[in-house]
Amino acid sequence: MIAGTIHPATHIGTVALTVTNLERSLAFYQNLIGLRLHQRTAQTAHLGVGGPDLLILYEQPAYRRYRGVCGLYHVAILVPSRYELARALARLFRARYPNAPTDHIMTKATYLDDPDGNGIEIYCESPEDGVFVMNDDIFFARRADGSLSNGREPLDVAALLRLLSPTDDLAAPMAATTSIGHIHLHVADIDVAVDFYHRLIGFDIQGVMRRFQMAMVSAGGYHHHIGLNTWQGEGAPSAPPDALGLQWFSIVVPDQNALAPILARLHDAGITEEAHPAGRLLHDPFHNRIVLTTREQFLASASHSSNLT
Repeated sequence: MIAGTIHPATHIGTVALTVTNLERSLAFYQNLIGLRLHQRTAQTAHLGVGGPDLLILYEQPAYRRYRGVCGLYHVAILVPSRYELARALARLFRARYPNAPTDHIMTKATYLDDPDGNGIEIYCESPEDGVFVMNDDIFFARRADGSLSNGREPLDVAALLRLLSPTDDLAAPMAATTSIGHIHLHVADIDVAVDFYHRLIGFDIQGVMRRFQMAMVSAGGYHHHIGLNTWQGEGAPSAPPDALGLQWFSIVVPDQNALAPILARLHDAGITEEAHPAGRLLHDPFHNRIVLTTREQFLASASHSSNLT
């Protein structure tokens, strides 16, 4: 790991996505994913688990899906336990919604797309089973007994579902401690991406896996808060203005004292940022929009919880 300079309590806060049909997306995110509606207008909806907003959906009926461009690979929703992951899986299976359960050893996950093709991961931590190993070539996992795994095994779904009982309410929302665990981005150049998110934003480098065309950066020793890949192709263009997918995502630091050195590094590098309702808005080298914010500003969105429906 190469140490960065960002505060170790930094995390991903809110992820904003563009969708073509807000009603359809709300049905998906509430009924299948298990988020709660915090607040909505005619073309915007704020969702979460009763605290700060985790997702914001912007309706753009004329937008479309582009392939081979930078932008969102997936937004990763972190649930607090295997039991909560089992509930999420059971909801998806009951609806026969396509998803891909995967055992990363250190985490357990399933992957799916929303109705507009926006990628989603739902996962829980399982460090008792082993750890990720990331180096300058490959990614794999080492189990607790010392044996190795490729870190992408089929999940033992049957064992997970045995955590549920017939009386469990699958329709109940996700647990109140659910959060956005990380975000994974398509970029055009791994080295440029790592330089930006490590040297300028200040994240630690957890690993650069060149054989996989992927890198992971984080704060506080977490396995990754941001994943970076060139799976859309080296030199992939930025997403066009009318692209579905990522609108912006927020990086939450504890306070203004933690934010000030990041803004200073960006200023010294000639990167401009501007006011945004959630904090300070800037673009990474691939035109992914980032909002830098403080915990106080992030928690302010929890005021929407009085409008839960």
